Amino acid sequence: MTVAFVTGISGQDGSYLTDRLVDESVEVHGLARSVDSDAVSLLERHPNVHLHKGDLADLDRLSGLIREIRPDEVYNLGGISSVAQSWAIPAQTGVITGVSVANLLEAVHALDAPVRFLQASSSEIFGSPSVTPQDETTAISPTSPYGAAKAYAHTLVHLYRSRGVLASNCILYNHESPRRPETFVTRKITAGAARIAAGLQDTLELGDLTVARDWGWAPDFVDAMVRANRHDTPDDYVIATGEAHTVEEFVAAAFAAVGIDDWKPLVRINPAFIRPMEISKMLGNPEKAKKQLGWTPTVSFTEIVTRMAASDRDALAS
Repeated sequence: MTVAFVTGISGQDGSYLTDRLVDESVEVHGLARSVDSDAVSLLERHPNVHLHKGDLADLDRLSGLIREIRPDEVYNLGGISSVAQSWAIPAQTGVITGVSVANLLEAVHALDAPVRFLQASSSEIFGSPSVTPQDETTAISPTSPYGAAKAYAHTLVHLYRSRGVLASNCILYNHESPRRPETFVTRKITAGAARIAAGLQDTLELGDLTVARDWGWAPDFVDAMVRANRHDTPDDYVIATGEAHTVEEFVAAAFAAVGIDDWKPLVRINPAFIRPMEISKMLGNPEKAKKQLGWTPTVSFTEIVTRMAASDRDALAS
């Protein structure tokens, strides 16, 4: 039986990955900082998953778990995932999102067996790129503590790959689903639109509506990570849709999904929500993943927003 170790198992990507691996009869071990509501929900769906309580900052604990579990596959999805939060705690972001990867890779390298390692890298490693769209050759030049930590981890994958570790990077662009927490602007938008439509909220406060992102469907991105980790040759892959949409377009689609066309009077711009050194546009080129992994996104931008808004609307009605 294949054994997998997943960090960040109770998060959006970790939960979808667990669904996938359990369906494949993979023995799944996961690292969770605490047994919160998300972890409880995951265990209710998959009671045979082995949940290990631990923190990515606890480097000895990580090494010990790798030696104990001896996984065939490792998916490193954990870490501080908010750019805004990384500005508030830059040093902690560096340890949890960056330095912990060094320990994971070293623990994998020390095993006397081949282990496939997938690092969930990020488009934030490119910072404010001078080329559009970005691909695997785009210069790494982060503009936030989160991006810098991800860039460090991304580069470590290259170093350990040169030492024989079967390690790959998936450079993930924005990807969403109803499992995205409301701390992310996308869920804030869909949940807010649903509450306004239900008469439970008057307005929605947002930052810069002109920012454009390449938004995909989270289960599609999980599929790409599995394909990359199991590919014959470890490599780096940009995982994106190749389409960019503004936050304003996301807002319009969310309100349309709950039956509101005239949304502008309901949205307020709050400068406090505009983060430092905001990147105006990110757009990925996924051609390498399509050609080498046979991967392609399956859900359109409008359908992603509609599914999220419908989920939030249905949750209010239940």
